[in-house]
Amino acid sequence: MHERVSADRGAIDPVPLDHEAKALEAPAEHAAELRLWLRLLTLTTMIEGEVRRRLRERFDVTLPRFDLMAQLVRAPDGMTLSDVSKRMMVSNGNVTGLVERLVESGHVDRRVSETDRRAQVIRLTEEGRAAFRAMAVEHEAWIAEMLGGLDAGESEALMGLLGTVKASTRAAIDANARPRTDRNAATGGPR
Repeated sequence: MHERVSADRGAIDPVPLDHEAKALEAPAEHAAELRLWLRLLTLTTMIEGEVRRRLRERFDVTLPRFDLMAQLVRAPDGMTLSDVSKRMMVSNGNVTGLVERLVESGHVDRRVSETDRRAQVIRLTEEGRAAFRAMAVEHEAWIAEMLGGLDAGESEALMGLLGTVKASTRAAIDANARPRTDRNAATGGPR
């Protein structure tokens, strides 16, 4: 832990290190790629934490509920729980709990699917749509505020660089997703 002087008391408070700060203590021990990853992780964690806090304080809603509502606002006729799970990349069990709370609050309704009686279709109620619109407007403003230190050129350049990182990451994931025998054949390794 590092220490910082508290502005209000003049005392020394311990400050927990974030992911990036740990690597910056000994940069020679960490590859540039690792330091970059830790910076991205730290930034994501900071922004997500602040968004979570503001959603909770301003709207008494959790980020997962906001995310579920964001999926449903794009599907006015509703979605099955399975489709929501896939889009949010979480288990059906996680979605079920979120849906229960949103049904209780009046933001979501559910019905049995007309095409598959075993499936439930969920959708935002009018109240849910209005609540989500209000949250989305403020959410966008919060993100703009947090990223407001970048000018338009910097934002565009960063988007380009992050696009390159995304493509590089996708290529590495795809290369490692091939069946083992294909990878070994490509590298001349054991078959």
